[in-house]
Amino acid sequence: MSGSGPSRRYQAPIWDEPLIMEMGAPGRRAFVPPPVETEIEAATGGLADLIPATMARNGSPTLPELTEFEVQRHFIHLAQQTLGMLGVNLFGTCTMKYNPRLGEILAARPEIAEVHPAQDEDTLQGVLQIIYEMDLVLRELSGMDQFVFQAGGGTEASYVNSCITRAYHASHGELDQRDEVIVTIQTHPCNAATAAAAGFKVVTLSLDEGGYPSLEQLRSVVSDRTAALMVVNPDDMGIYNPDIKQWTEIVHEAGGLCFYDHANFNGVMGKLRARELGFDACMYMLHKTFGAPKAGGGPAVGAYGCSEELIPYLPRPLVRREGDGYALDRESPLSIGKVREFWGNVPVIMKAYNWALMMGGDGIEEASDISVLASNYMEKRLLSMRGVTKSNPGVDLPRLEMNRYSLGTLAEETGVTIGDVENRLTDYGIDPPMNSHHPWLVPEPLTPEAGELWSVEDIDYWLDALEEICEEAYSDPELVKTSPHNQVLHRADYSRTEDPSYWATTWRAYRRKHGASAGEGVG
Repeated sequence: MSGSGPSRRYQAPIWDEPLIMEMGAPGRRAFVPPPVETEIEAATGGLADLIPATMARNGSPTLPELTEFEVQRHFIHLAQQTLGMLGVNLFGTCTMKYNPRLGEILAARPEIAEVHPAQDEDTLQGVLQIIYEMDLVLRELSGMDQFVFQAGGGTEASYVNSCITRAYHASHGELDQRDEVIVTIQTHPCNAATAAAAGFKVVTLSLDEGGYPSLEQLRSVVSDRTAALMVVNPDDMGIYNPDIKQWTEIVHEAGGLCFYDHANFNGVMGKLRARELGFDACMYMLHKTFGAPKAGGGPAVGAYGCSEELIPYLPRPLVRREGDGYALDRESPLSIGKVREFWGNVPVIMKAYNWALMMGGDGIEEASDISVLASNYMEKRLLSMRGVTKSNPGVDLPRLEMNRYSLGTLAEETGVTIGDVENRLTDYGIDPPMNSHHPWLVPEPLTPEAGELWSVEDIDYWLDALEEICEEAYSDPELVKTSPHNQVLHRADYSRTEDPSYWATTWRAYRRKHGASAGEGVG
């Protein structure tokens, strides 16, 4: 083995932990509040007097009764069983990265956590300053003239762009004519989906010999019907389109707008500015690229920036600097309206602002360098493994920070799929990597992305584990196909996930469906 050595032994902790509702006993307490002082009760009345009769319970709530230690131990056990992305995680696309604890501490401070956006602006000056200065950070990185943070993720930012495209062409009297949006097969699927949702026809360009659509192919579809171009660059195969500035010129000459989806920004941070490449708008994901955590459908911000010409169409409010303070610009007759409540997810903006200040311009550029170096370091080792090939193998262009590989040969020769390999990786304490967005252009795709976090020892361990698994696929394919073997669960049973008589999302439903005796340990 050409790496740092054989992979270390790993066994996930298995606690067979019950539901917390099934634990405890009557009378156990984590905290017993002291009785109300006589003077206070005399002044306010008894507790029963403070609760409207229509809101008072008829009986005690069904809650578990446990000591503090029992609660702590229970959740520690659950955390040990579901450490998630605390193993080696090279989750490709959109750059999952470490979320600094300082960001969590700052976002939990009362100045963020306990304020409300409906307060008087004079009491929100610190929050508005953070939003304003994060806007300035992104302007510097992109060359754009204004950012807004309402969008709750990359897809919502893409939809903002599609709506702004509609509004822009409508205000110029061309919306009926300009009904086409151009994407590429390697553009994130949300761009085509949001364009279609906004009422546009989607024109998809295929890949040519260089690994990206040619200028000739682009010219063949651009016309006076073109409303916009929406692209990701570099794409998920790590290929950067060197003709991108000519692309924006061609679209602009036809009267269309150009949107840069910066999902893969990590490999080019500090190296290029979207506006200087001719783009009218771009998007960054603060919850991934800028060090804030990602949660499916939860905390996220798709920061959307645009040129001066498109600012009137942005969702409101925008934060403006006025003298020594900050104010909200709430009105614009051309605005597309809100896409999310208030100003967006302020705690995520706070975390991204913290990350940007800690990194600084030099740190951001160095992170990009490390990411590209790590990706190319991995490539040499990956291509030496049995059954592994590279996407677009005939393209000799240097790949940036991610590169899509294929286990198609492995699957053909052993029957072991990418899903089997992902399961087996968890037996080594490694989180499954990204395979690919759909549609799969590469058979059995694998898209690892080291980013700037992981040490060379971590990367070598990841590579060692994958190489062992590839060899296992040839020598003992059933071992891989029946994995995981060292995890909390061997295999999840999905047979009843669509059976409404079985699954339950509340404790009340659980007891009803599994029998009244379920959870008799609850006080």
